[in-house]
Amino acid sequence: MDWEAFTLSLRLGALTVLLLVPLAILAGRALAVSRFRGKPAIEALVTLPLVLPPTVLGFYLLSGFGTGNSFGRAFEAVFGTSLVFTFEGLLLASLIVNIPFAMQPIQRAFEAVGPELREASASCGNGWWRSLWRIELPLAWPGILTGMALTFAHTLGEFGVVLMVGGSIPGETRTVSIAIYDRVQAFDEAAAGEMAAVLLAISLATIALTFFLTQRIGRRHG
Repeated sequence: MDWEAFTLSLRLGALTVLLLVPLAILAGRALAVSRFRGKPAIEALVTLPLVLPPTVLGFYLLSGFGTGNSFGRAFEAVFGTSLVFTFEGLLLASLIVNIPFAMQPIQRAFEAVGPELREASASCGNGWWRSLWRIELPLAWPGILTGMALTFAHTLGEFGVVLMVGGSIPGETRTVSIAIYDRVQAFDEAAAGEMAAVLLAISLATIALTFFLTQRIGRRHG
């Protein structure tokens, strides 16, 4: 087991969830309650990382993060470091590639909240923030937990984007999925199998725990 790569993967997954889910809650709720002409285009853009090959998405991110692009040059000028082959770049890429995994379950959860509840809350003098905090979030928790679990599990297993943007730098960008690939390339199938089994167990346990919690929350609010 490559514990350094395993720890880095857990760190990347935790930070991705911590940073992305609050934004996904706000954006998912906004899409759930809004009706405007460009909504299908925005939803298609959000869904794009699900269907776009990871190497293609990784190529575009690598091009955008590099110093040959204005964004990459501006980031390096401000922060003094490049986004390519760094943990910061890997984290930003992880946030982008995980948008649909976080947003879609959360948006669907807010869509399931009846509009009459929002209207009743507004008639009681509650603003949108108080209504979100006191009424909608407790009802949308199953979708939020699902988004968190999918984001974390997908981050642990992501390979194509990670390889394109981060490479395989030990302690910096070498995640456990990259470590598995490296072990296979070195014909060390025993080590690769051990790491793959641990990754499978964590992903399965994360999703199973999420289903268990969402069922309990659903029965409580049912």
